[in-house]
Amino acid sequence: MSTSARDAPDRLTHIDGDGAARMVDVGAKAPTARRARAEAIVRMEPATAAVVAAGDAPKGDVIGTARLAGIQAAKRTDELIPLAHSLPLSHVDVSIELDSETGIARIESVASTVAQTGVEMEAMTACAVAALTLYDMIKGLQRGVSVESLQLLEKTGGKHDWRRPE
Repeated sequence: MSTSARDAPDRLTHIDGDGAARMVDVGAKAPTARRARAEAIVRMEPATAAVVAAGDAPKGDVIGTARLAGIQAAKRTDELIPLAHSLPLSHVDVSIELDSETGIARIESVASTVAQTGVEMEAMTACAVAALTLYDMIKGLQRGVSVESLQLLEKTGGKHDWRRPE
């Protein structure tokens, strides 16, 4: 996988000749195996993370609920992102690593399909909603929780594979 100037499109694919937003027509493209991986970082106080890790949060199983919310969100991405295509997802997984000492939760998602367009938005939506669910589940314990990043880590399939430089 590589990154290069080719990752930047020569033209905006979601804009028509008059400058209006449009959904890209992928009908002529052959379906191929596609996979995307994304991550989000949520920061909280170590004391809050300790409560979450112990399973003692007032709203219940924070990590399990956030994982399921992320999976559910990936399946509904086309309802949330106006120009996203509906995709038959073959796999979605969300994992959450919580470091009680630093108060950092690292959320990672993987989405896969065999389709005419990629699953980057599904992977990122999974992370975003999992992060927001974490926030919602612990806001009664701490108000200063922050979602610090959301990024695509890699994507495979289609014309080009891509991986975020380390």
